[in-house]
Amino acid sequence: MNTPILQLLVLAGIAVFLILRLKNVLGTRDGYEPPRQTPGSHTSPQPEFEVIEGGPDHDIIDHVDADSSAAKALAAMKSIEPSFSVGEFLQGARGAYEMILMGFEKGDLASIKQFLSEEVYDAFAQVVDQREKQGLTVESEFVGVREMALHDAQFDSTTREGEVSVRFVGELTHVVRDRAGDIVEGDERQVKRQKDIWTFARIMGSDDPNWQLVATGE
Repeated sequence: MNTPILQLLVLAGIAVFLILRLKNVLGTRDGYEPPRQTPGSHTSPQPEFEVIEGGPDHDIIDHVDADSSAAKALAAMKSIEPSFSVGEFLQGARGAYEMILMGFEKGDLASIKQFLSEEVYDAFAQVVDQREKQGLTVESEFVGVREMALHDAQFDSTTREGEVSVRFVGELTHVVRDRAGDIVEGDERQVKRQKDIWTFARIMGSDDPNWQLVATGE
């Protein structure tokens, strides 16, 4: 055997020896293996989201400024009576405005007495009595509420009485006739626009769901 062939055999033996040593040290991979994670690293199969509870109460801030005293009063009312809804209250106030206003215009206070405080009832009754003494009658038809907005709110934590003031712009026909039937005020063909700020009150958390009109103004 010549020298070149002998050298090739020696080199081949060394290569086989090195390959076997590498396999013992590194091992082998069969198929797919996930990538190794370095110490301290962490992967999550899905992104994690922080759940934020609470947030602004749009039933309140849709009607008053979030930082106003009215907003704080309404929030206090809700803390006493969680079922209280400002939106539902305003819907009821719209209906109450028409019912009470028309009862007063026509002098029919008996039908609306339960919705009036004693002071407001007495004030309405004086006006109605004065009309009767003067022989005046009122003919009025309600056209509708042109504008309505929550004006203010207050809450007494001691008595748990909540007060909500609502600004109304109502439209109606209004005619006053004397004993002879002649018109002394108004025009039956003209729609009158009337602006009012009415304040309703109720003890929050009580069994009586009805609000009472406790003050009127412009």
